[in-house]
Amino acid sequence: MNDSSDMSGIKVSATSLPEVKLIDPEVFGDARGFFYESWNAAAFAAAGIDANFVQDNHSRSVKGVLRGLHYQVHEPQGKLVRVVQGSVFDVAVDIRPGSPNFGKWSGAVLSAEKRRMLWVPPGFAHGFIVLSEICEFLYKATAYYAPRSERAILWNDPELAIAWPLSGPPLLSAKDASAPCLKDAELDP
Repeated sequence: MNDSSDMSGIKVSATSLPEVKLIDPEVFGDARGFFYESWNAAAFAAAGIDANFVQDNHSRSVKGVLRGLHYQVHEPQGKLVRVVQGSVFDVAVDIRPGSPNFGKWSGAVLSAEKRRMLWVPPGFAHGFIVLSEICEFLYKATAYYAPRSERAILWNDPELAIAWPLSGPPLLSAKDASAPCLKDAELDP
């Protein structure tokens, strides 16, 4: 991470994919607990993340669950993701045809303890594997979930070569286990 800026209570850092950003909020804590802003439209826009969120999602998973790599065609979603219990290894893959980073991925550990968030813009596939015994994962989306537009890319596509931190075979949905590789996936032009 070579680019970092401090804007109104958040620190935004670049990843290996310029559009994918790590966000560290300013956390205020004392003996009672803690407080932080997980979303502030003005602060995030000043940091280059100008998003209009329309849907919040919450998932709970057990250790070893791998969800992804998910995306939507025709109705792409940007996602601001974070963990509120446990930890995950979170991945974004550039699936924009013509992008100089097409097929490249960036990954980061997100945890409730560190409170770090990841911005996954539209045009990127997203997935995560649960590292803790239990994980609660929240994400804000810039487009509504559209079942007819939902697609997935195979989590272990050899051309992507994602370095998932596996301790055994992941727990997958049937949809994720049978997803196509990126070279065969339906993508937006």
